[in-house]
Amino acid sequence: MIQNFVDSLNSYIWSSALVFFFIIIGIFHSVATRFLQIRHLKDMVTLTFKGRDSEAGLSPFKALSMSLGSRVGTGTIAGVATAIAFGGPGAVFWIWIMGMLGAVSSFIETTLSQVYKSKIRGEYRGGAPFYIEKGLKMRKVAILFAVVTIIVMAVLWPTLQANTIAATVHQAFGLSTAITGGLLVIILAIIIFGGVKRLGKVAETVVPTMAIGYVLLCCVIVGFNLEQLPSVIMLILKSAFGIDSVFGGAVGSAINWGVQRGAFSHAAGVGSETFEAGAAEVSHPAKQGLVQAFSVYLTTLVICSATAFTILITGMYNVSLDGGGFITSNAAAGEDPSTYTQLSVESVSPGFGAPFLAIALFFFGFTTLMSYYYKAETCLAFINGNRNKSFKFFLYILKLILLVMVFVGSVQSGEIVWALGDLGMGSMAWVNLIVILLMTKTALKVLRDYEEQKKQRRDPVFDPKKLGIKGADFWEKEYPIMGKEDGSKVKEVI
Repeated sequence: MIQNFVDSLNSYIWSSALVFFFIIIGIFHSVATRFLQIRHLKDMVTLTFKGRDSEAGLSPFKALSMSLGSRVGTGTIAGVATAIAFGGPGAVFWIWIMGMLGAVSSFIETTLSQVYKSKIRGEYRGGAPFYIEKGLKMRKVAILFAVVTIIVMAVLWPTLQANTIAATVHQAFGLSTAITGGLLVIILAIIIFGGVKRLGKVAETVVPTMAIGYVLLCCVIVGFNLEQLPSVIMLILKSAFGIDSVFGGAVGSAINWGVQRGAFSHAAGVGSETFEAGAAEVSHPAKQGLVQAFSVYLTTLVICSATAFTILITGMYNVSLDGGGFITSNAAAGEDPSTYTQLSVESVSPGFGAPFLAIALFFFGFTTLMSYYYKAETCLAFINGNRNKSFKFFLYILKLILLVMVFVGSVQSGEIVWALGDLGMGSMAWVNLIVILLMTKTALKVLRDYEEQKKQRRDPVFDPKKLGIKGADFWEKEYPIMGKEDGSKVKEVI
């Protein structure tokens, strides 16, 4: 009954309207920024590794790692497999399109997060609720978005991550899902009770290591079957445009599932990836916007592609019809789509693939859970402000709820947790896409200011008063403006 109710809600929230809204917003922002996701690719890479931690903020790389921690995981592995299972190989093409468009949407929203961030209890905090309140002067809408985000991050999405981890560990090692859930709860409790800096330190170490290991493994598998790669790419392209003999009739499903799972893999435009960006220590908001745009490329064009090629090149997948039955059935009958990547690696390297993927997904999913907690904590800090006593109490309750839901998700069925995850993402996306559309003008001002200072060979420094941007109180009061108005003391870019 619950499953039917959630599916019914998703049929409205994730209608074709939201799918095309994602695409239209991405195209609009690409044109408005003159395709910054291509023009500023060099800056995206160099800025990622510049800057350091401060007492209040994280380095750009740590903020990126925390964001990648939530992006790299279930969405890039199980999510891609699900897209292929229900949308066919053509869904991969639309995941790529979402990556290109999502990069600029990510720039817009994370730049706004930096512009309107605050310093609360000695730490930088930013995110969608902050720019909704300060930029649009809509406090009630901001609080509503913050509450929804807390529910999504502490209740809905953790169950999905925990479920995927428990299922893959069970398949690889035969370990009970309840035992895996218990281990997750214990380890996560140790981390989240250690504070934001501990979250950043763990993410900075774990995420790049596991991501590189996973991509290398996929490259090895593709390398052993390199002669099949051109035909796989053609299969993706033909299926995406309805000219493949087998998957030609699944174009609508390919678009829907490709956009939906592409959005889930990088979450650009949803608002969920704006919180880590607000914690970064940078001299100009556009800098972190470009860093976060780069993370979308890493997530979608690198890791999602590695997953897709591995699954398609080994043939370990089924594609289901909307009304039941299969268009094609290559993997073992009855297999959960979330296990297709494991089956693919195992088919090439028996005895190694399943354990490796289980371990990789454990770490990916774990860092994702850490990032969910951080986002929920930031939203709680936004609602609570600087009321320290009540904040500590509600923060403790938040941690307990998250830990309980991690265990619950470990022992639930995959179908219901995916449905709940989609419900949460769609609910946030509708609000945030409208908001960043309304605030495009502000983001473009910031981008032009960054580009003008770069042309003058200066290290860009943000001054909201000069740009006529109101509500950026952090930059007006907290952040020291480097140099005079004529820029005489601003150092040149090396």
